[in-house]
Amino acid sequence: MDKYYVTTAIDYVNASPHIGHAYEKIAADILARYNRLKGKDVFFLTGVDEHGSKVEKAAREAGLAPQQFCDEMAARFQQSWQKLNLSYNRFIRTTEDVHTRVVQELFKRFQGNGDVYKGTYTGLYCEGCEDFLRERDLDGQGNCPNHRKPPRQTREDNYFFRLTKYKSRLREWLTSEDAPVMPEGRRKEVLNQLDDEELGDFSVSRSRQSLTWGIPVPGEQDQVIYVWIDALSNYLTGVGFLADQAAAERYWPADLHLIGKDITKFHAIYWPAMLMSAGVPLPRRIFGHGFITVEGQKISKSLGNVIDPNALAEQYGPDAVRFFLFAATPFDQDGDFSKKDFIAKVNAELANNLGNLLNRTLALVEKNCDGRVPAAEMNLDLREEANEVHVAVDKYMEKLEFARAIEAIFALVDQANKYLNDEKPWALFKESKSDAGKQVLYSVLDVLRRVALHLYPFTPSLASDIWYQIGYDGRLEELGANGQGFWELIPAGQAIRNRGPIFKRIEE
Repeated sequence: MDKYYVTTAIDYVNASPHIGHAYEKIAADILARYNRLKGKDVFFLTGVDEHGSKVEKAAREAGLAPQQFCDEMAARFQQSWQKLNLSYNRFIRTTEDVHTRVVQELFKRFQGNGDVYKGTYTGLYCEGCEDFLRERDLDGQGNCPNHRKPPRQTREDNYFFRLTKYKSRLREWLTSEDAPVMPEGRRKEVLNQLDDEELGDFSVSRSRQSLTWGIPVPGEQDQVIYVWIDALSNYLTGVGFLADQAAAERYWPADLHLIGKDITKFHAIYWPAMLMSAGVPLPRRIFGHGFITVEGQKISKSLGNVIDPNALAEQYGPDAVRFFLFAATPFDQDGDFSKKDFIAKVNAELANNLGNLLNRTLALVEKNCDGRVPAAEMNLDLREEANEVHVAVDKYMEKLEFARAIEAIFALVDQANKYLNDEKPWALFKESKSDAGKQVLYSVLDVLRRVALHLYPFTPSLASDIWYQIGYDGRLEELGANGQGFWELIPAGQAIRNRGPIFKRIEE
């Protein structure tokens, strides 16, 4: 069985999860569910980043010991992802003992290859980015452009990693036919960064005088391993590196690292260079997605526009949130969350368009076919249209073009609605043209079967409800494991179960 290993960036626990965090995690879940439907052995990893100065500071402000603070915040993240119906295989925390062993083992490998040396860093450090900055990186006011605060001037004796030793190999990898960094614009940005002569060896440790909350450098208690080395290594820990070698060999290398566009440098330059030094195969693909704004503004505590995904899921249901975030905006671009647009989009598509198609069809089957899928042939034009949509959705999903996949699915829903309205099966049954009426209903039911399969990665509960109502027993997500396919028509004689609307209109 083919495997598929997808990861998300792990989130700092210095603040509660917001909709921007949820966006990436849902995207990974969509891909995990899609690949499970295709019969692949999927491993989906997410988690939290618990070390570093930001976390240490947040714990202090909360009046808690760092570990206690991390325990509470990690539980908060897990609760949020459960409410959004995420199907991850492992939730990793960087304070786990097994992770400490992995990070220190990688550091030892860097040392063994002569890729780590002692030096002194003098310059600017942004605690928000957990990164060293240059004057040219700052905005016109001398602030970090991401966090709108001035970085701190620092001078420390640290360990440095010989990035310069790997720049030519990194360039070969980045320009290979496999195109490991996507979308293309991000890959070009990374190549420009790599070609910058100022991008040289980087610090991989911090003095314990400036940072106490972290993993010690092996054999040196006065040095703490740089938080990005710690964080990036979670992708190995998550699949059993050092702890379960069979699992590590099964799932590594990662098929996809999903990350925000602001941390592409760490994943596409630092991480592969570290893996080269450690003698570990490189990930197959890294995708830097866009950001989510709220009502046109960047998410910010100071602006008071942080949206809690827990609250959204509780008020509107997880499927509505999942659907809107990926139907509204291309994944590689920045998108915006507006409550007005959110309500309009989910009402129009999930309640009116798809919901009404299902309700009307099931009511007609109950009335005219004794509540069972009629024995008929599928309309050839509609079947051809559905087959073309299947091919298109596969193509879009492989390219992470989620909005286009959803658009294709709902084009099929539109076509089925038009077919139902044009053919008027209710009139055909009244005119004693029952064979023609049955063909219309059978054709629409099979479209609904296909739509349920296509929508399952995006809206798993809603799709499962459609699956159940059109008469299937068993869980829709078991389809791939059972070897069933998209091409099998809905079986005649199957008893439908009309339980009412799959999505109730949101009334404000």
